[in-house]
Amino acid sequence: MVNNEPNSQLKLNSELRDQLAHKLGVLEKEKMALQRELREQKAQATAANEDLFLELLDVFDAIEFLLNYMRERSELPPQFIERLPKSLSIVEKKLLGVLHRRKVEPIELNGSEPDFQLCRVIEREERSDLDDQTITKVVRQGFCYEDKVLRPMEVITSKKESE
Repeated sequence: MVNNEPNSQLKLNSELRDQLAHKLGVLEKEKMALQRELREQKAQATAANEDLFLELLDVFDAIEFLLNYMRERSELPPQFIERLPKSLSIVEKKLLGVLHRRKVEPIELNGSEPDFQLCRVIEREERSDLDDQTITKVVRQGFCYEDKVLRPMEVITSKKESE
């Protein structure tokens, strides 16, 4: 039996409208919550970037100081030349600290043979005093971010002398 009474249809339409209005209200609340969360994430990212920039500017200041000192003098005092490696080492430590705080770490190898997931051999040199594939020099330090290799270590390895 079909109920075609107008009051019955109006009641269904009214119930459907109420359900849709409720669902629309829930969706609006979710939208506002997501927009608020997005704003908070953007603010956190901006603050993190600003912190990084300030730390990098500290490293920049140290380099700029050394360069300005060298530019301003026609002859560098021997004491400056003697202290230059230590000064550069301090700048390097500052930069490594910035990277460390962001979970970027230098690659450290176990042993003297390259791990090809972490290293890229850029050159080979003949050496009779070493086993084949022994790292003879690190040309460029590699870095990882958590478990991901950002930049592989670039190395030179030995090869047996050809006869």
